[in-house]
Amino acid sequence: MLTRRSALPPPCAPRYRAAMRMLLVEDNDDLAETILDRLRSEGHAIDRERDGIDAHALLTHARFDLVILDVNLPGMSGYEVLRRLRERGDATPVLILTARSEIDDRIVGLDAGADDYMVKPFDFRELSARCRVLARRRSGTASNVFTAGALTFDRGARRARMGGLDLDLRPREIQLLEILIDNLGRMLTKEEVADKLYTFEEAPTLNAVEQIVTRLRRKLEGSTLTLRTARGLGYMAYVTED
Repeated sequence: MLTRRSALPPPCAPRYRAAMRMLLVEDNDDLAETILDRLRSEGHAIDRERDGIDAHALLTHARFDLVILDVNLPGMSGYEVLRRLRERGDATPVLILTARSEIDDRIVGLDAGADDYMVKPFDFRELSARCRVLARRRSGTASNVFTAGALTFDRGARRARMGGLDLDLRPREIQLLEILIDNLGRMLTKEEVADKLYTFEEAPTLNAVEQIVTRLRRKLEGSTLTLRTARGLGYMAYVTED
C-alpha cells in the first residue's frame, strides 16, 4: 500500500489537462465542495486545504501541477502563501480565486507571483478553461489534440480514437494517457504515476497502477505511441516512426 503523506506527490482535467494534480486552498466549505466536484468530474486529482498555514506547510514538501488559491484565509493570507512559494523558487502555476475585485488587489496578486486571477462569483466553465490554459502553458503545448499515427487524443473532449474509431477508455486510463503524453521520453516511477492519478484520501496499490498500465497498453496496440515498462524503474512512453 502506498503511504500518501510519506510519499508526498511530485506534482484541469480537461478539456485540456495533462492529468493535473491540483491543490485547492479555500476556507468556504460550500464553494470548495462545488469546485472539487466540478474539477474531479473532469478527471482532476485534487486535494484541499482550508488554512493558509496548512497550505504553506504542505507546499514546502509536496508538488502540484496547479494551485487554486483563495486570498482571505485563516492563519495566513493567500498572498503570503504565494510570496513564500515564489521565494523558495517554486514555479508551480497559481490561480488566485478571491472576492477582491479592485484593480489594486489584482496587481498585488500578480506582482506576488500569481499566474492568473479570478474574481468571485465566477462561472465554473471559465475556471475550467483557465486551468486548461495554465496546463498548456506549463507543458508548452498549444493544441488540445495529440496525434501518434492512427491514434488521436482530444483533451477537450477527453476522447481517444484509433483509425477513426472511439477507444473505450475508463476514466483512470484517460488520466494515465494524459500523464504519458505530458511526459513523453521521461521515465516515471510507479509512485509518480500513482501520485498523479490519486488524491491523498485515496489508497492505491502498486498493483492497481500496473493493472491500469496493462489495460491502456493493450488498447493502444496499433498506434505509434509506445508504452515501455522498465523493471524496477517504472514506465516510459514515446512515439515511434510510422
